[in-house]
Amino acid sequence: MGRRYFGTDGIRGRANGVITPDLAMKVGQATGLLFQRGSHRHRVVIGKDTRLSGYMIENAMVAGFTSVGMDVMLLGPMPTPAIAMLTRSMRADIGVMISASHNAYEDNGIKLFGPDGYKLSDEVEREIETLLDEDLGRRLSKSPALGRATRVDSAQARYIEFAKRTLPRHLSLEGLRIVLDCANGAAYKVAPEALWELGAEVFSIGVSPDGFNINNNVGSTSPEALVAKVREMRADVGIALDGDADRLLIVDEKGDIVDGDQLMAVIAQSWLEDGRLSKPGLVTTVMSNLGLERYIEGLGLSMVRTAVGDRYVLEHMREHGFNVGGEQSGHIILSDHSTTGDGLVAALQVLAVVKRRDRSVSEVCHRFEPLPQVLKNVRFVDRRTLAQEDVIRAIDGARERLGGDGRLLIRPSGTEPVIRVMGEGDDRLLVETVVDDVCAALSAHSAAMAAE
Repeated sequence: MGRRYFGTDGIRGRANGVITPDLAMKVGQATGLLFQRGSHRHRVVIGKDTRLSGYMIENAMVAGFTSVGMDVMLLGPMPTPAIAMLTRSMRADIGVMISASHNAYEDNGIKLFGPDGYKLSDEVEREIETLLDEDLGRRLSKSPALGRATRVDSAQARYIEFAKRTLPRHLSLEGLRIVLDCANGAAYKVAPEALWELGAEVFSIGVSPDGFNINNNVGSTSPEALVAKVREMRADVGIALDGDADRLLIVDEKGDIVDGDQLMAVIAQSWLEDGRLSKPGLVTTVMSNLGLERYIEGLGLSMVRTAVGDRYVLEHMREHGFNVGGEQSGHIILSDHSTTGDGLVAALQVLAVVKRRDRSVSEVCHRFEPLPQVLKNVRFVDRRTLAQEDVIRAIDGARERLGGDGRLLIRPSGTEPVIRVMGEGDDRLLVETVVDDVCAALSAHSAAMAAE
C-alpha cells in the first residue's frame, strides 16, 4: 500500500508546499502520541540544518509535541548522525532531524528516530500516517500536562567528543593539512572543531550559512570548489560533507575525487586487518562498482548488494550482523559507532589509515580501478514500459552481450518519472553501446505510448 507522506527517508518536499507548518505540527502531535509509552516524562530532541525554513518547521513541531505533553530539547544546527546519537544518549523517546539532506534550500524534510537511535520502520511510519489523517484535537493534553521546550547548549560539544572517541586516544591528526567543505550545512560548526581538536590544520569552506546557500556549489554533491581549494592550499586531503553531514566525499592531494566505493574498500581492509569486522564482508547497493566487488572478494570477503538507499543497507546490516556498509554516493554506515551514515566519523576512519601508514591519500584511497560505468535516464509515461516484449528483448540482448563480466541494471526512479539504466563492464565502448540500445528501446516505447 502506498504512503501519502513518508518516502524512503522521512518526509521531504518543497517548504511551504509539501512541508507546511500545519503538517509539521501534526507530525509532532501524531508522533508524540504514538511514542508516549510508560509513565515517565516523555521528551524529544530536535535538530536541524541551516535552511531558512528550518525555523518555521522547528517552531511548528515544538507546538505539536508540547501540545500532546512531550518536553522538547532543541539542539540547533546539528548533523543527522548527531541527532541519532543524542536521541539515545539523552534518553529521549524520539529524535527529529529537520533537513532535506543534499537538496537545495527550497526543500526541507522531517526525519524521525526511535529511542534506539534508528530511523523508524515502515510499519511505525504507517501508524503515524494513520494518525495524521485523524482529528487529534480531542487527544491534546490538558493545560497542566503541556510540554516544555528547552534549548540545549552542550549538544555540539557532546557530538564532537563522541566523534573524536571513534579514534584511538593516542592517534593524532597532527601534520595533516585538511580542506573541509561543510556545504554551508548542519556540520559547519562541529566538523571543523573536531578536526582541529584532533590536531589537524584545517582550512574550511562552506561554513557561512545564510539560510539560502546550503549545498549551493559546495558540499559532497558539488565537489569542484573543494578540488580547487585543495590544489590552492596544497593540502593533504579534502573532505566534503552534504547538507546534513551523513554523506562523505574525499579529494586526494592531487585533486582527484574519491567516492564511497573506494572509501568502503579502505575501511573494510583496515578493519579486517585489525580484527574489527563482525562479519567477513560488507553491505552495499546495486549501484556500487563491480571493481569494488572484485577487490573485496580478493580480500577473502563477501559483498552483499541491496536496493538503492542507505536504509536498505542498514536493514541488511542489522539483520545479518555486518558492521560496515554504505553507498557509492558516500553514505557510509559503521554500526560500531553510529546507527546511520556519519560523514565525519567515516572520514576519521580513513584519516586514521592515512596516519598509521604514513602514506599519501592518493596511495591509501585508490584501492582498485573502477570499471567503466554508464548511467542514463529515460523519461517514461507508464511503468508498464518495462513489461513490453520489445523492451524485454532489448534488455535480454544487452545482458547477453555484456556476459558474465558486466552488469546491467534497469530500475524506475523512486522520486522522478524516469527509468535509470546503468551498465558496467571492462569494455567501455561495449557498455556505452548496450546502454544506448536499451535507452533507445525505452524511449521508442514511451514515445509511442505518449502518442496514443
